[in-house]
Amino acid sequence: MVSISMAEPFFTVYTPTYNRAHTLQRCYDSLKAQTCRDFEWLIVDDGSEDGTAALVAGWQEEGLLPIRYEPRPHGGAHRVHNHCLAVAKGRMVIKLDSDDGCMPQALERLKLHWEAIPEGERAGFSGVTALCQDQEGRLVGCEFPGNPLDCTAAELDYLHRVHGEKWGFLRLDVLRQFPFPEDCSGNFVPESYVWSQVSQRWKTRHVNEPLRIYWMDAPSLVHGRQDPARNADGHRRMFGMVLNLEAKYVNVAPLRLLRVAVQFARFSFHHGCGLWAQWSELRGWLPRLLWLAGVLPGALLYGRDRLRVRAG
Repeated sequence: MVSISMAEPFFTVYTPTYNRAHTLQRCYDSLKAQTCRDFEWLIVDDGSEDGTAALVAGWQEEGLLPIRYEPRPHGGAHRVHNHCLAVAKGRMVIKLDSDDGCMPQALERLKLHWEAIPEGERAGFSGVTALCQDQEGRLVGCEFPGNPLDCTAAELDYLHRVHGEKWGFLRLDVLRQFPFPEDCSGNFVPESYVWSQVSQRWKTRHVNEPLRIYWMDAPSLVHGRQDPARNADGHRRMFGMVLNLEAKYVNVAPLRLLRVAVQFARFSFHHGCGLWAQWSELRGWLPRLLWLAGVLPGALLYGRDRLRVRAG
């Protein structure tokens, strides 16, 4: 067996998993092939019942990678994410989903792009983001308008209008400042709850280099036809956070932010939050003005959701 040190690597490659033993091999094969070895692989298992533990134990026995396996009771992706932040050892955290892979040079290239940022400027950056391609080599999403492009995640979205799958790492010390709320009901909080907060203070370096392999064959674990009330609390908190922090972009994306306000009202009603509670959660006149415009459509969507649930 190869002896591998796990002390303070540059990267923690974080893989949340839930009953994905049939796809997790993609991650393992990708990480075995990495040209940069300055990483640990942290697998946080959200209560799998499909043999994942035995599969990972076999890989640990091979000793080819520094693998830490953290099994937990099933609690949802946001709680798994928080656990990763608590136990990660790397300076940077990069999420590699349990059904995806990455290019052999992915970690090496991402580290090089980080080191290309002048040392005196790095404190203002949260990380590096690259492109994705599918398993057939086709680009997923669109390219960045600059290479490199240095801007916040919000600026990338609202000003540059870049969408689609992307992939990269963030500094652990930054992410630890913005954990997901664990007191919410349900088992899902959308990631924008965190990214909108990070975007207020730190830029990201964006590079036009496809480094993640985004497999298109696996169904999502969190989306699909279900009662919108099930994860209403997490969605309500995310839309409220986005509305509070990003309403300043209303002049360039008014319809989009109006939709955010509508969804905030919709999921707030599902969670049992009345008008005063919704008003009180918003900060400043601009988020509240958008909410006033969106609360009636949000109430109508809430009513439609309840009728659909009753109809089965």
